[in-house]
Amino acid sequence: MNSDQYPHIRRLRRNATLRDMLNENRLSASEFIYPMFVVNGTGVRTPIEPMPGIDQMSVDIAVEEAQRAMEAGVKSVLLFGIPDIKDATGSGSSAPDEAVQQAVAAIKRASPETYVITDVCLCEYTDHGHCGIVKGNDTDNDATLPLLAETAVSHAEAGADMVAPSAMMDGQVAAIRNGLNEAGFSNTPVMGYSAKYASAFYGPFRIAADSAPQFGERRAYQMAPNQGREAMREIEADLEEGADIIMVKPALAYLDVIKEAAMRFDTPLAAYNVSGEYSMVAAVGCAGWLDRERAMMEILTSIKRAGADLIITYSAIEAAELVARG
Repeated sequence: MNSDQYPHIRRLRRNATLRDMLNENRLSASEFIYPMFVVNGTGVRTPIEPMPGIDQMSVDIAVEEAQRAMEAGVKSVLLFGIPDIKDATGSGSSAPDEAVQQAVAAIKRASPETYVITDVCLCEYTDHGHCGIVKGNDTDNDATLPLLAETAVSHAEAGADMVAPSAMMDGQVAAIRNGLNEAGFSNTPVMGYSAKYASAFYGPFRIAADSAPQFGERRAYQMAPNQGREAMREIEADLEEGADIIMVKPALAYLDVIKEAAMRFDTPLAAYNVSGEYSMVAAVGCAGWLDRERAMMEILTSIKRAGADLIITYSAIEAAELVARG
C-alpha cells in the first residue's frame, strides 16, 4: 500500500527544531507557584520524609529558598505555616508573630519582587486537625468564617500579595473578601481552592504539616472524587463570592475537571500538583523504575495542556531549571 495515500504527519516530527517550533504547550517558570512549609525558630531545615527534597523551614531559611526560586525564574511562593502550639480554634493562624506572618514580611523585605501567596485554613493550627471550628463531631461552617477572614487579614497586614482559602467552608471567599475590604485591602486578590477533592494524594502533606484529622474525615466538606458537575457549581459559587483566581486540587487525577473549568470559565485557573503526586514520582524515580525528570515534566505538561494557567508544584524550582535548559 502506497504511503502517499495518507497524510504525512510524521514529517513534522523528524527534526528537533521543527518539533520545538510546533510545540503546542510550553511550560514557563513564570507560571509555577512554589509551596513552602514554614516553622518558627531560626536555622531550621527539617527534611520531610515522604517528600524528598522538600523541607520544613524557619523564616530565615524560607527567605533563602524564595530567593533561590526567584533565581530559577519562579516568581511566586505559597506559604503554609506549622505552629509550635495548636488548640481547638486554631488561634495561631492569625497571630502576627507566627511563622507565616513573619515569613511574608521577611520575604517581601528581602525580595520585594517575589509574589507571596498564603494558604488560609485552620487545619495546621487546630489540635483536632479539621479545617474549622468543631462542635460535637461536625465542623461548624458559619463559626469558622470569621476566623478565616481574620487570618486572611493578618496575612495581608504582613504584606501578602494574595490569599488562598482552602478550608472548603461555604461562604469562605465572601467572608474573606469582605474582611479584606473592611481592613483596607480591597486590592488583595483571593485565589479560591474552588474544586478541592477529598483525596488520598494529600497524605504526604498531612505528614509535612502535622494536620491529619484526629477523628472523622474531611469528606463532609471536601468534594468526593466521583463528582464532576459539582466541581463546576463550587467554582461558580467562588466566583459569585468574589474569587479572582479559581483552583482545582489535586491536578493529575482531575485533568478532566481542569479541562472543563478552563472551557467554561474565563477566570484565571490554577491547578495544584499536590504532595502525593510529587511523592509518587519521587519514589519510583528513586527506585529507578522510570525517568523521574521526564515523568515530572510530562505530568506538568499534561496539567498545562488541560488548561491550567498557573501550576502549584513542589517541583517548581527543578522544573524551571529544566525549562531553562530547553
